[in-house]
Amino acid sequence: MYSNSSILIFTDLDGTLLNRDTFKFDSIKTFLKELKKRNIIIIPNSSKTEDEIIEFNYEANFQFPFISENGSIIHNLNFLSNEFPEKIMLAKNIHEIQNIFDKNINQDLKSKCKVISSLTMLEQTKIFGLPENKLKQVYKRSCTIPIIFEGNNEEKLSLKNILLKNGLDFKDGGRVINLGDRINKADAMKKITQMLETKFKCKPRTIAVGDNHNDIEMLQNSDIPCLVKNDKFLSKNLQIKNLIISKQAAPEGWVEIVKLALEKI
Repeated sequence: MYSNSSILIFTDLDGTLLNRDTFKFDSIKTFLKELKKRNIIIIPNSSKTEDEIIEFNYEANFQFPFISENGSIIHNLNFLSNEFPEKIMLAKNIHEIQNIFDKNINQDLKSKCKVISSLTMLEQTKIFGLPENKLKQVYKRSCTIPIIFEGNNEEKLSLKNILLKNGLDFKDGGRVINLGDRINKADAMKKITQMLETKFKCKPRTIAVGDNHNDIEMLQNSDIPCLVKNDKFLSKNLQIKNLIISKQAAPEGWVEIVKLALEKI
């Protein structure tokens, strides 16, 4: 349960808390348990699906509130207060998103959007770096559609502009692009902190940890933004005040910068 002394850590998973290639985090499980004992609340905030994050909770051996599909749905908020709902949906559902996409994107741009679930199983496993038996969790989505865009940067920008004009967007997570509502990780983070502030009459202290483009808004809206080392993501031009960047990659880099962030608080 949440209290006024709690600190909230909103964290991406793949490449941030989980190893980029193996998705393992065994080496930091003891540290996660230590944080829990200190009344520090970890809230995964990921592009992953509900089923994928439930599996992460199981592997971590305790329950987290969490945010799935890039800010689309908040889960298990009742863990923080029994007066809060178990689930809050912030985004349009996947059927609405598909309909808007079909009606408003021209055929030329559509032809460059490859829905990953339509590719061969071998292609899918290479894209996600996951075995075949894990892909069912990836595709059990309520609000987002994973795609590969095969056009150039100008066409990609054109696609984004058309989506934004029609109430949609896409988020670039590194491996894939997730087509969805105009919702991001920061929207869900702010929803949770506003609810806690209203109920407990005290503004929560927040740490945000990410490693890629789709984490930027979350980092910008936290008290202490933290970026885990990612050689494929250029962080030089990020305009984020007081940003902490780890020297190590995930998962050890996660521990490194969370410790630094907690020292600041």
